[in-house]
Amino acid sequence: MNLSFLPNLITIARILFIVPLVICLLNEDYKNALLIFFVAGLSDGIDGFLAKRFNWKSRFGAILDPIADKLLLVSTMLLLALNKELSWWLFGLVTLRDLVIVIGATVYHKKLGPYEMQPSRLSKANTFFQILLLVSLLVNLGLFILPAWLITILLITVYITTVSSGVHYVVLWGSRFMRNKH
Repeated sequence: MNLSFLPNLITIARILFIVPLVICLLNEDYKNALLIFFVAGLSDGIDGFLAKRFNWKSRFGAILDPIADKLLLVSTMLLLALNKELSWWLFGLVTLRDLVIVIGATVYHKKLGPYEMQPSRLSKANTFFQILLLVSLLVNLGLFILPAWLITILLITVYITTVSSGVHYVVLWGSRFMRNKH
């Protein structure tokens, strides 16, 4: 039996997890939102492991996996901002960074053709701290109170890594674009 479709199926399930997650967040049911967020995160690790371990990689999965991750993060941030549990400034900054990257990637592709874009270490760190912040906020709201200094440090870290990784992508891909446009 060929199970090479399994990582993509798990990724699709992760996208479907967003619906109950949003419902829980709309109802301020942070405990269940944390559980869903955790299961979705676990599924991300499992599909990545399967794709790498058994070489069940596909172009579809390479595109869909980061989209699923981004949808999960953005929808969680948006609902926490709507519930006044997260700053609109941070939500806006994270969204702006992602839009700049997507617009830049689209322009690069249209003008110069296909490319392989790998997330930088800085971008991976940014994603890690975004996830850590969201999990901490959900724990703080749904399970037990965390120290305020911890949330503050995570917020500052996410602001810094969001700006620095956004600037890094603009500089890196902007210079690649300028070198290759001839």
